[in-house]
Amino acid sequence: MSRLTDVSRGPGTPLMLTGPAPARAPAPAERPARRERPRRAGGPAPVQDPALQATLRERTADLQRLKAEYDNYRKRVRRDRAAVHGIAVANVLARFLPVLDALDAAADQGEVTGGFQQVARALETELSALGLRPVGAVGDPFDPLVHEAVAYHPCRWFDRPTCTVVLRPGYAVGEHLLRPATVVVAGPPPGPRTDTASGPVP
Repeated sequence: MSRLTDVSRGPGTPLMLTGPAPARAPAPAERPARRERPRRAGGPAPVQDPALQATLRERTADLQRLKAEYDNYRKRVRRDRAAVHGIAVANVLARFLPVLDALDAAADQGEVTGGFQQVARALETELSALGLRPVGAVGDPFDPLVHEAVAYHPCRWFDRPTCTVVLRPGYAVGEHLLRPATVVVAGPPPGPRTDTASGPVP
């Protein structure tokens, strides 16, 4: 119980109430600091087990081999598609060769005029856009792969076989030869035949 105490009270000094000091509220208990786990700066730790390392190398080699096989498969499919497309275009364009021959014959007779001439030019333009190109022209060196010679005229003015007349043009599309050109060839005269035992044959 509190009581009044006179502590050197002078005149005009108020009385002070003394007694035990009020108890302080207990401070809240401090939580222990949470420890953070150290972070790995270099990624996962390397595998130390030799067996696991061997398995990892084997699986990596399998994945690399599988990827290479898939890349080769895609390239092969792309080549096959391009080849099939080229063959299909070549088959279609080959059906137009008789039409072009008829147009050439009509042009030689002077019958391709007026609107018919415009149709012929439009047809040639569209066929060229599909890759059709003529093969064989006067002055070309003779090539048995794209030329079909029906006659050969010896001439000393030529140092090699040369196409001098184109009887029927050939056509090709891409790497496909649709038809060889029918040509007449002129070239140097054949040399004298030689016999290894007795020399030149007269």
